[in-house]
Amino acid sequence: MKPDLFQAPDYYQADDLLTDEHKLVRDTAREWVKKNLSPIIEDAAQNATFPTQLISGLAEVGAFGSYIPEEYGGAGLDQISYGLIMQELERGDSGIRSTASVQSSLVMGPIFNYGTETQRQKYLPKLASGEWMGSFGLTEPNHGSNPGGMETKFKDMGDHYLLNGAKMWISNAPICDVAVVWAKNEEGRIHGLIVERGMEGFSTPETHNKWSLRASITGELIFDNVKVPKENLLPNKSGLGAPLLCLDSARYGIAWGAIGAAMDCYDTALRYAKERTQFGKPIGQFQLQQKKLAEMITEITKAQLLTWRLGVLKNEGRATSAQISMAKRNNVEMALQIAREARQVLGAMGISGEYSIMRHSMNLESVITYEGTHDVHLLITGLDITGLNAFK
Repeated sequence: MKPDLFQAPDYYQADDLLTDEHKLVRDTAREWVKKNLSPIIEDAAQNATFPTQLISGLAEVGAFGSYIPEEYGGAGLDQISYGLIMQELERGDSGIRSTASVQSSLVMGPIFNYGTETQRQKYLPKLASGEWMGSFGLTEPNHGSNPGGMETKFKDMGDHYLLNGAKMWISNAPICDVAVVWAKNEEGRIHGLIVERGMEGFSTPETHNKWSLRASITGELIFDNVKVPKENLLPNKSGLGAPLLCLDSARYGIAWGAIGAAMDCYDTALRYAKERTQFGKPIGQFQLQQKKLAEMITEITKAQLLTWRLGVLKNEGRATSAQISMAKRNNVEMALQIAREARQVLGAMGISGEYSIMRHSMNLESVITYEGTHDVHLLITGLDITGLNAFK
């Protein structure tokens, strides 16, 4: 087992923009990743198994609901702290960050923002501690980029709702205790429902044969005449905007997380370029290798500053959906390109499980299309700057 020698790049001293609390939160998550995630992640990815033993540790470092108030079990941190935790987790593995961001932004987030006080008290503390795991049901077999076309529906049966439909490509689904599910009522209005493990007709088959996010557990949510108590409806927001606002938070976390994956690939390539000798000198002395490394650190630095500014705006309640889309799109593309270039620096060793680069590259192939595809985020920016809707 190789030791985790990661050293985070900070070419523009971006640490000076962080508070002492931000740095403490980040460093705590970084050390947890080095001690607990790095030693097992390659085997987990190779074997396509989700390391459930990490759940309690993720809760301890504040990865579940970091910005949820302490009275509900969260850490009560700000948005930059949340982003830094996601950065460190994805430095370890995108799948583990996905587990945490789904729990935080897509399950705890809507319950906190759209739920009743009774729902907050019932679900949030157990989700924050990792006692319960959650999933988010929006994507369907026939509706990905167009979630408004969803076919999952529920009917008012008097003393309960009857839910029918299916969701797919759902992180945490096979192990979830609760699922925040988006469905249309009889008038076609989208609402959120909290579905609990054990409700008759609710099943969560696992998705197998993935080449990406292999250490993340993915599955389906199947609803076959599931009786959902009326008190499980999220009452404080409805319409497509409700799940999309949840996705804003998750996409914000991805923008930070992708930087972590990029930093890990860069750090690995830089160390290798200094140690690997060819033609009598380190390969890092050759111009083409220096070009790759110099471009990597440039793009990482730009992403760090972009995302820090977005975090400030989010703390102030001024970050727009379009700004979040821009950061998600830019940073994931940046990270994927760095993973590909870093793989080339390592040559044949770049595909080996001895190094993290190919695993990051495969993971990022999913991250670039989930929670809004690369192209859709581009059109969101286009709509924002032109006022002309390419989706209609």
